[in-house]
Amino acid sequence: MKKYFTILVAILSLSLKGRAGEGFYPSFRGAWIATVANIDWPSKEAVGDTEKQQEEMIWILDSLESIGINAIIFQVRPTADALYYSEYEPASHWLTGKQGDSLSWDPLEWTIREAHLRGMEVHVWLNPYRVNLATTDTSILAAEHVFRQHPEWFWEYNKQWYFDPGLDVTREWICTIVQDIIERYDVQAIHMDDYFYPYPAGGKPIPDSETFAKYPRGFEDIRDWRRDNVNLAIQAISETIHECKDSVEFGISPFGVWRNADVDSTGSATKAGITNYDDLYADIRLWIQKGWIDYVLPQLYWEIGKKVADYEILAHWWANEVRGTNCKLYIGMAPYRLENASPKTTWGVGNEISRQMRLNRTIPEISGECFYSTRPLLRNPRGVCDTIQSIYRKDNAQKRSDFLPWE
Repeated sequence: MKKYFTILVAILSLSLKGRAGEGFYPSFRGAWIATVANIDWPSKEAVGDTEKQQEEMIWILDSLESIGINAIIFQVRPTADALYYSEYEPASHWLTGKQGDSLSWDPLEWTIREAHLRGMEVHVWLNPYRVNLATTDTSILAAEHVFRQHPEWFWEYNKQWYFDPGLDVTREWICTIVQDIIERYDVQAIHMDDYFYPYPAGGKPIPDSETFAKYPRGFEDIRDWRRDNVNLAIQAISETIHECKDSVEFGISPFGVWRNADVDSTGSATKAGITNYDDLYADIRLWIQKGWIDYVLPQLYWEIGKKVADYEILAHWWANEVRGTNCKLYIGMAPYRLENASPKTTWGVGNEISRQMRLNRTIPEISGECFYSTRPLLRNPRGVCDTIQSIYRKDNAQKRSDFLPWE
């Protein structure tokens, strides 16, 4: 017994030493499956065709599994619609061809089962406020859509309609959707990306002054009020998730820059034209500090060395933000940028994804990575799938924890 204990201590010591010097080997290896505009699934050719949709999803899951992916982030609510059975929101036209058409199968339940058979987690991806895309006006919305029932809950910005974040009923509605999914499906996380308040469009003002005047909640600056609107939503969603099923996580994948250092000395050494805090009214740092989110997955879609937004600088900045908290850090990466990349750019020379993955392994706080998005990834531009597979195999071979003599 003493002999085994000595061996265990020695191996643990090596493991900890390795982690301190080399960073964590990513335990979360994800890929986003985008359904909006049929980006990843289903293809436009498979819309309305259950058999074809299932065949495509099987191909996606098998292909992702083959390169080492162990989690999917599956978009099931792109525009206040549903790619699952829902009594609250209509079936998505990205799935059926016409919003509100009845479903002959439950894509979420079926995909969960198939993913779990392959050892993959399923994180369901919800867009909280968006009702339509600029390319799809409200004429496509089903009669039963909440937009038809309660038009006073929404406002329009740059040809798109959004739930008004300043209304209590908006937060309540989103929490109802979240609770419904958690109670009926075996998902591992609720996931939201960077679409909170809309991205600025040509200096157009956000049309929420009337809501602010009516429900200021003590705020004098509308920008602080907007941030608080989103803070209240994130806190409420977090509480809803953990009250329903504490094992389910809440993850956010924000735009890669919180604030620039020239505006806030605690921000990153970047010159991004848009930031979470100042333009999207998403104070990710606060959510991390308050413990409202279980993981943060910043979209670092820029190359190492980019002057206005350097991947390496941002990876370290986010690592510093989660240090000492209970929030895990995964990194969002952009293999789509390898497609048709000019040989005069970083993405067209060498292997930028490989460089970034190697960098991730030198930062202990980074415990996962995720690739956007699945179709471009699986087209294997510049051999990126082979690179990922090779690195993940090397990770597995080097994981000392796999060899601890627990028995």
